[in-house]
Amino acid sequence: MTEKDQTKQDDKDLSRGLTSRHVQMIAIEGAIGTGLFLGSGTAIKSAGPALILAYLITGLFSYLMMRAVGELLLSNTKLHSFIDFVREYLGDRWEFAIGWAYWLSWASLAMADLTASGIYLRFWFPQLPQWVTPLIVVAILVAFNLINVAWFGELESAFSSIKIFAILALIVAGVGMIAVGFHTQGNTASLANLVDHGGFFATGAVGFILAFPMVIFAFTGIEMVGLTAGETKDPQKDIPKAINSVPVRILLFYIGSMIVIMSVYPWNQINPNQSPFVQVFSGLGISYAANIINFVVLTSALSAANSAIFSTSRTLFILGKNGQAPKSFAKLSRNNVPYVGILVSSMVFLGIVLLNYFYPSKIFVLITGVATISFIFVWIIIMITHIQYKKTVGNPLDTFKMPFFPYSSYATIIFYLAVLVTLMFNFETRISVIATVIFFAALIVGYVIWDKKKKQKLN
Repeated sequence: MTEKDQTKQDDKDLSRGLTSRHVQMIAIEGAIGTGLFLGSGTAIKSAGPALILAYLITGLFSYLMMRAVGELLLSNTKLHSFIDFVREYLGDRWEFAIGWAYWLSWASLAMADLTASGIYLRFWFPQLPQWVTPLIVVAILVAFNLINVAWFGELESAFSSIKIFAILALIVAGVGMIAVGFHTQGNTASLANLVDHGGFFATGAVGFILAFPMVIFAFTGIEMVGLTAGETKDPQKDIPKAINSVPVRILLFYIGSMIVIMSVYPWNQINPNQSPFVQVFSGLGISYAANIINFVVLTSALSAANSAIFSTSRTLFILGKNGQAPKSFAKLSRNNVPYVGILVSSMVFLGIVLLNYFYPSKIFVLITGVATISFIFVWIIIMITHIQYKKTVGNPLDTFKMPFFPYSSYATIIFYLAVLVTLMFNFETRISVIATVIFFAALIVGYVIWDKKKKQKLN
């Protein structure tokens, strides 16, 4: 490549191919995880009806974190993502740490959902090897993402629409069952079921607290809107609109569905090994309920994998552009897509194919734990960055300020730290905590080595 060609490559930037509809659907996708459809059964067993409050509390702090992201992004739309703001206000060291931690967050989540996709497909094809599905899924999603960012947006819109339809169908059906006092398995659908079986805090304070890690996992990826600023046609309008709709989504999708589920069936009669959605639809006599929900969770897993390809490739693009990763990661295709980042991340994802082959039953719990912990770490750094931004520049924005700052910011950090402490009380997640701490320690060593090499080149 000639010097002139290299200059042209360096001047290229991500295209603004995401429309307002894309951003809205990406935000919805980030707010509705697979955990709502599957993990909620286990969470209900742990917390009982109090799970509704756990979702409400987690949703509140997730919204505050998103408001912090929004204020950062709108303060300077020339910067591509919250990772750029970490560099701006906390320095290169923290940009390196959060960049690679965020990459790990999505890589772990992709591995978890790719693993799950193999399990879901075997529901229909029991003889299909579990490792085949991840291989096919990655190949298809990479092909779409290499075309242009609009194709990523269209895929997310389609996946999100399926999940929205499923949740709305559950809520409508459940409200109807409650209204007529529908009888299911010797019980009557009623709001009284929320308090008649041991009370609202049926499992006590311990069960309520231990449900938070599972609830947090359902919200992983909610900050992804913070990566779309550099590829959104009208970030000043679309990003606030997407973020401000987060509370409505949480109230409708999480709180609404949990109230309906535990009103139709008492919490202690919900099977933790089965999706509560299947149980409600089956109660209505829908014989294909399990097939329908399996299709929904399969598309949810595909959506998470699609989001992971987008997020990890953009993260590598930013790190490469800012000298925190090999410069080749910042290369763009003719359609201004970070194709090197897409291919590198996808090759790592394919490593899950081997893991599924050798450890099909053990890998899922470990990597979901690592994903949850990594996301919490990223969210805490986002909040610290926002606090430093406010200290540095004051209050330049009049229309999209963080509400109740600084109390809301410090309360959000304390909440996330408390969840990390809770994770240490579970043996399976404790292993994930230790593995993640080792990774972060390796990041510190990696930064020292990388920074030393950069300085040697400059000298």
